[in-house]
Amino acid sequence: MEEKIYKITLADGTVIQNLRLNGNNYISTEIITEDMFIDNCSTVTINDGEKDVVHTNMELVQVAKYDDEYWFILRKLSDKELRDIKTRSDIDYIAMMTDIEL
Repeated sequence: MEEKIYKITLADGTVIQNLRLNGNNYISTEIITEDMFIDNCSTVTINDGEKDVVHTNMELVQVAKYDDEYWFILRKLSDKELRDIKTRSDIDYIAMMTDIEL
């Protein structure tokens, strides 16, 4: 069986190519850093060589280096996590507008 090669496109257009998949770990021989994913996972397109699947609101779980390979995991944020983020943002905005220190 031939191993699929994946390509991931992040929200800002950054493309990470020639990826292998092991479980939920994407494996790259190119350097992968956490900085690549900061504020850059609102839209993530994953191509398995045949089709594109667009995911929204993802986050990086981890990046690990093993020998000459970089392994990384992405996951989708749950609806509850998104609501919590929105609530926290609203509280921070109200505090700022009313000059309240949290």
